[in-house]
Amino acid sequence: MPNPLKADALAAIGAFVRAQRNAGYAPGTVRLRGVLLTEYLEHVLTEEKASSLTAEEAVQSERADSWLTAAHAGRTRRRNTLTGPDTAAAHDSQRARIQTYNAFVDHLGLPALRRPYPHAGHSDHLEPEQAHQLLRTLAVRRPNGANAATAIRTAAVAALVVATGHTVPRLHGLDVTDLDLEHRPVAVVTIDDLHHPLDKHTVDIMRRWLDIRAGITKALEGSDPGYLWIPTKPGRERAGVQPPKPGLTRAAVRTLHSAHRTLVLQVIGTPLRPNALLPGG
Repeated sequence: MPNPLKADALAAIGAFVRAQRNAGYAPGTVRLRGVLLTEYLEHVLTEEKASSLTAEEAVQSERADSWLTAAHAGRTRRRNTLTGPDTAAAHDSQRARIQTYNAFVDHLGLPALRRPYPHAGHSDHLEPEQAHQLLRTLAVRRPNGANAATAIRTAAVAALVVATGHTVPRLHGLDVTDLDLEHRPVAVVTIDDLHHPLDKHTVDIMRRWLDIRAGITKALEGSDPGYLWIPTKPGRERAGVQPPKPGLTRAAVRTLHSAHRTLVLQVIGTPLRPNALLPGG
């Protein structure tokens, strides 16, 4: 059997990603780890002006130090951010890098190279203008390969987080009837019998989501139960049982969270959680 430590580092990363996928890790987690390890290898090869390294050579501690230092300073960033291209990396982004590195060296059978985790931090906090700028970006920019319906639903969820100050679990149980976009003088969403006013931008996003939602639920032929957040595509068949049609069940909280992190990662390069949009998040 070939020695994985002597394999080309890029090939070893590919094998690691496949192993993670086969082990049942969430697709978003697998994708992020592949992206971060590719970033790591590209940084090392560029810094050392090398064309290739073995897996064992690539994961040596001094190379990991160089990568983490550069990433913290924003030098590995491929996309701009809301606070500029040279902004220091987010706490959670650095934690994700260390988690990924540790998982990779474990996969290679080198647990002695594991790095200590930084203390878990709260989600990064965006200032109000930064949060609104992110919302505007989510509403108009769809990354290549992203599902349009999922992107608009994600933007709509994020807009309500900002407009109401409530977290996704609190907004999860909303029905379409809780929205009154024709209410005067301003549109509102009702949560726990309280009206929350909606600005024009949020109303526009909600209308777009409701239009897409209507297209999805048309297949239900009048049996739409009225959930505001619904899956945008059918789930997977399990044990020979067909999944319910989109619209017959609510989209799970974990689904809404995952879609948000994935889309934000693709748009601005940082997997911010929805809570980061809340004041003091």
